[in-house]
Amino acid sequence: MNDDDDLIFDSADAEAGEVRRVSPLVRRLIAGNASPFTFTGTCSYIIGRGSVAIVDPGPLDEAHIAALLEAVRGESVRHILVTHTHRDHSPAAARLKAATGATVLGARPFTPAAPAGEMKGLDAAHDLAYAPDHALADGERVVGEGYTLEAVATPGHAANHLCFALIEENSLFSGDHVMAWSTTVVAPPDGSMGDYMASLEKLRGRDESVYWPGHGGPVHNPQRYLRGLAHHRRQREAAILARVEAGDATIDQIVAAIYVGLDARLIGAAKLSTLAHLQDLVQRGLVAAERAADLEGRYRAVRTGV
Repeated sequence: MNDDDDLIFDSADAEAGEVRRVSPLVRRLIAGNASPFTFTGTCSYIIGRGSVAIVDPGPLDEAHIAALLEAVRGESVRHILVTHTHRDHSPAAARLKAATGATVLGARPFTPAAPAGEMKGLDAAHDLAYAPDHALADGERVVGEGYTLEAVATPGHAANHLCFALIEENSLFSGDHVMAWSTTVVAPPDGSMGDYMASLEKLRGRDESVYWPGHGGPVHNPQRYLRGLAHHRRQREAAILARVEAGDATIDQIVAAIYVGLDARLIGAAKLSTLAHLQDLVQRGLVAAERAADLEGRYRAVRTGV
């Protein structure tokens, strides 16, 4: 789903290891962890001049950590902020803190529902070693030298996901909640489609003029883009419900019918996203699960008004 008329998709600007100034207060450095899930790599942002903050320090990658430290040579790093605890966003925080003395703030630590060895899907991608100095509450502000960052709770992609509004530039660091290059993966059990849709609506009530995502280029005219994302999800939900009503009882059947031609490497994510929609439909009473609403479950439509 794209809304290309109003997005600046700066793929030519997306080179790992090179620091680029993207606004008067913001520099961007992309990690070398490109993949079908991370696009050109994780975007780490440096905010301010002289005394700075870093948003999403990225993976535990020696080259990326060294590049970040080189980018802030001669400056002091006061704050390190983390949007969520997937391992492509938070693991470098501890190393940067040790090197700079900065305070680590942002998402609360992930609490797994299962032992580490039993976690599956995106739950297994969480950074279990992440330990912030302070977990930010919705609306809480971090004030630095020339910058003010406000935490905006946006659960959905991850239950602990935060965005950060940069007050001085009316912009938003949107993490993995809103990205220009792709729709967000919402993968249970930690991911929730109901929460994700509510978080989209929450951002529609704000007025930031540009989003800086965790992967890919900026989102301009974000209000229009948010409407497009919500519409895309409603269309996907309608397609899933139609397949269940037509007799598809398993997620494998639904995905095969809807995601025709999808890159094989993304099939697992498509199944998890379909599960997230089905769990939301079950919760709303539109679909019933014959047993647990999980990847192996069987589903049927619930007739209403009969």
